[in-house]
Amino acid sequence: MIDTLILSRIQFGANISFHILFPTISIALAWFLFYFKVRYDLSKHPVWMRIYRFWVKIFALTFALGVVSGITMSFQFGTNWPGFMEKVGNIAGPLLGYEVLSAFFLEATFLGAMLFGMKRLPSWFHTLATLMVALGTSLSAFWIIALNSWMHTPTGYEMIDGVAHAKDWWAIIFNPSMPYRLVHMLLASGLTASFLIAGVSAYRLLRGDEKRAPRVALRIASYAAAILIPLQIFVGDLHGLNTFEHQPQKVAAMEGVWETEQGVPLLLFAWPDEQQRTNHFEVAIPHGASLILTHEWDGEIRGLNEFEHHPPVKPVFFGFRIMVAVGMLMLLVSWAAALPLLKRRYPSPWLLKVMVGMTFSGWLATLAGWYVTEIGRQPWLVTGILSTEQAVTTIAPTNVGVSLIMYLTIYAILLVAYLQTVFYMARKAVKVEEFDRLRETPAEHINQYNEVLS
Repeated sequence: MIDTLILSRIQFGANISFHILFPTISIALAWFLFYFKVRYDLSKHPVWMRIYRFWVKIFALTFALGVVSGITMSFQFGTNWPGFMEKVGNIAGPLLGYEVLSAFFLEATFLGAMLFGMKRLPSWFHTLATLMVALGTSLSAFWIIALNSWMHTPTGYEMIDGVAHAKDWWAIIFNPSMPYRLVHMLLASGLTASFLIAGVSAYRLLRGDEKRAPRVALRIASYAAAILIPLQIFVGDLHGLNTFEHQPQKVAAMEGVWETEQGVPLLLFAWPDEQQRTNHFEVAIPHGASLILTHEWDGEIRGLNEFEHHPPVKPVFFGFRIMVAVGMLMLLVSWAAALPLLKRRYPSPWLLKVMVGMTFSGWLATLAGWYVTEIGRQPWLVTGILSTEQAVTTIAPTNVGVSLIMYLTIYAILLVAYLQTVFYMARKAVKVEEFDRLRETPAEHINQYNEVLS
């Protein structure tokens, strides 16, 4: 029978996996909406408002699911992980409270104006509301990443009677891994939203949508993805170096290094064997890992056998390679789409189909990276302070199992409904409205259309 610890880990993992899908979209999508609204305010061209109106609906749906799943996740701190708040609640509680007070209230205050005030409010105030919602989503990410990073690289605290107390809030919030993790997450959101916009726009074009809005949206999203993915690779490298310094056992699992070596090869593929503590079927680039992590040809990397505690190797090892592989694919697709657009040509039908297939590729990369990050911290919940086993509840496994089944069932239904709704909205938008055709466009707007499409 599976014990309470494993069931609780599966349940929290499923919950956070479902939850992270939606903030990963909404954080950056809010900034895309702000950009579309500003372009409309500056040009007064209706195509920008049509883009805004389509994507604000998807934002509202995404935001709602993110809020609901976030609330259920917070409940599990009390139901499944009471030891977490007992041990580090003096730090985790205020950080979560700051997120609610400074970010969620900001979003909630202006969200109604953003969604329902397009025709009721002055345009400048509606644009301001959109900006405030975008700031709120990013600020929410700031506080959550601050807490999560502190759990990986805790600083600024002192232990009194076995309980963590804040000693330096600046050191707690801006702990060693926080800046890298925050930028990495924000760029991941930008890429996820870019591929969502590009994929849905490509879907509309393949369905015969003749309107200008999906073409303009496709161009903007493709350019954004083509710019963001090289930045993400650069920041990811910096994040990896930071992890190598503060969590070397995680990097050893990512690279499949068992013994401390110099001139460590970069494993493109291998099958880690934790029982024999070795790898099988290795395909490697000589000295590659040492060169990347130490910037030296014969740089030394500590092996897993040197650490008293280290994470499960297989999920960290393969999760890292899935993340990198998806990232490389996103790089190729975004550049393949951006190059013809620079020449004022739209991607070929086969490339549009590829982009449709990549609509939610950001989710796959984000989940793979998140698993590397969180599983790579094991067996610690808070590194060096609280282990996962120490924090888990003592309730019966049956109770956790029943709630797990309910969570998984509801999440599966909601995810299918979300995907179907997004593409239903895209199909509905394919119905060409007469006022959106160029032949119906007033003469004074023809030059504006040409300017937008160029």
